Amino acid sequence: MRTRVKICGITRRQDAEFSIEMGADALGLVFYSPSPRAVTLAQAKEIIVGLPPFISLVALFVDAEVDEVKACLDTLPIAVLQFHGNETPSYCEQFNHPYMKAIRMRDDIDLKAEVKRYHSASAILVDSYQSGVPGGTGQVFNWSLIKDIDKPLILAGGLDAGNVAMAIEKVKPYAVDVSGGVELAKGIKDKQKISSFMQEVLNG
Repeated sequence: MRTRVKICGITRRQDAEFSIEMGADALGLVFYSPSPRAVTLAQAKEIIVGLPPFISLVALFVDAEVDEVKACLDTLPIAVLQFHGNETPSYCEQFNHPYMKAIRMRDDIDLKAEVKRYHSASAILVDSYQSGVPGGTGQVFNWSLIKDIDKPLILAGGLDAGNVAMAIEKVKPYAVDVSGGVELAKGIKDKQKISSFMQEVLNG
């Protein structure tokens, strides 16, 4: 089965369109105001209006107020919620919507225990750990920390065209998630980098 691709931190319509054109399966919209890739609901609506079908939209939150998440679900055709903070399983489950939980990988993390804890998640996303930063660090973590789990695994953390083929070979994830690795500047995607990244994934 081919590896799926999510391109996260989309802030511009043209980046969404080009990502889809290059074969991305999902687009990530960041609803976390401290992030340089954050968008408002109004901006998100402009980005996604009239996009082709069969593209999954993922809404990323970090310890958000419940009403904020509900407003997003009421406004946008979100396929999957992505929780990137310290959200509990009960918090994630209350929306009755497919979700994936991000786990920031440290040497002492028990991934299997976390997967068991978030048993209701559609997928587990593993990302690099950096103190005080919930994601988007651009840093690669030690992939050997990843053990076999009975849940679709999404690999994030410092991926780009130069290492994604190796990452797929070693980790064999269900999907890869890229943001900074295909950017010209934070929140501004680069066509050549997206094209090269997708080529490495699809040919890998």
